[in-house]
Amino acid sequence: MEKNTNELEKILGKTHLSEFDTYCSDNKESLNEYRNTFYVYIKQLLHEKGITQQTVFLKADIPERYGYKLLSGEKKTKKRDIILRVCYAAELSLEETQRALRKYGMAELYARNIRDALLMIVFNERPGDIIDVNAYLLKHGMEPLRTSGVQE
Repeated sequence: MEKNTNELEKILGKTHLSEFDTYCSDNKESLNEYRNTFYVYIKQLLHEKGITQQTVFLKADIPERYGYKLLSGEKKTKKRDIILRVCYAAELSLEETQRALRKYGMAELYARNIRDALLMIVFNERPGDIIDVNAYLLKHGMEPLRTSGVQE
């Protein structure tokens, strides 16, 4: 079972240098070096949910060709909104989305950030499609989830 950072730090506080290899093998699922990457994680979830990548790209309003490159790891993005679009279109829960963001190396949605707070509610309630999500954001004076635009 994956441990959070606080749990790992507690274990490290009691770990002797000679036990480092044991620490690594005992906590393999929790260490970045060994964890499934975003690409493996998202494909696994899509398979479990019975959703095709093509469906996700259509629902996320992301160009299909770019989407495939994104989910294969061939392309990277610095835009968290793109990953949020993919997660929402893939019907990920808030918890799954937070994990996907971590695996991609991006900041999780943060409850103290007003836009993130609204997005957290959106992921919990799932009020419709990406257009509906953007309508909620705009209604509250916030930036909509940006599309891919110019690729990075």
